[in-house]
Amino acid sequence: MGWLTQKTFMTNETVQLYFQDRVLAKTLIPLIPNWIKPNHLTVLRFFLIPFVIYYMYFEAWPIAIPLFLFAGFTDVLDGSLARVRKQITLWGTIADPTADKLLIGSVACIFIVREVHHLLALGILFVEFLIVLSAYMRKRRGEYVSANGSGKVKMFLQVVGVTCLFLGKLYAAPWLFAAGTGLLVISLGFAVMSLVSYGL
Repeated sequence: MGWLTQKTFMTNETVQLYFQDRVLAKTLIPLIPNWIKPNHLTVLRFFLIPFVIYYMYFEAWPIAIPLFLFAGFTDVLDGSLARVRKQITLWGTIADPTADKLLIGSVACIFIVREVHHLLALGILFVEFLIVLSAYMRKRRGEYVSANGSGKVKMFLQVVGVTCLFLGKLYAAPWLFAAGTGLLVISLGFAVMSLVSYGL
C-alpha cells in the first residue's frame, strides 16, 4: 500500500511511471503532437467545467455524460503526458488537482444534492476542502507534494461513480444509482487516506 501513501514531490529528474503511464505511452501518447503540453490539457479541463455544469443542470445527458467523461479523462492524460515526456511543472502540480476538485465539487453541489443526498455531497466537499487547506498550509511552508496513489484512486472512483449516477438518471435505473453512490462513499475513504498521508 506504500504507493497509495507516497509523500514526495515528483520532478522531471525523479519521475516514476505508473501502470496507466506505461499503457498510454504505448497507445495514445504517441498520437499527441509534441506542441500539446500537459498544462494545455489541464487548462482544457478548467474550460470544460462550465459546459459540464450547464448540460448537467438541464439534464442534457447525451452531451453531459461524454463531456464529463472526457473532462475526467484529461486528468489521467495530463499527468501521464507530464511524466512520460518529463514535462512536470510546479503550475501543473497545483492546477491539476484544483481542476479535479472544481469538476467533482460542481457535480456534488448540484447533482448529488438534488438527486442523491445532501450529506454525501457535504462529505465530498468537506474532505476536498481539507485537502485544499492542507495544500495551502504546505505551500506557506514552501512545501509541494505531488498527487499520491490514493488521490488518483479517489478521482477514478469519483468519475466512475458520478458517471453511474448520470446513467442511472438517464435510464431510470436504481441499481446504477446505488452503484454510483457506493463508489462515491468508497472514494471518501481514499480521500481521507490521501489527506492523512499528506498531513496538515
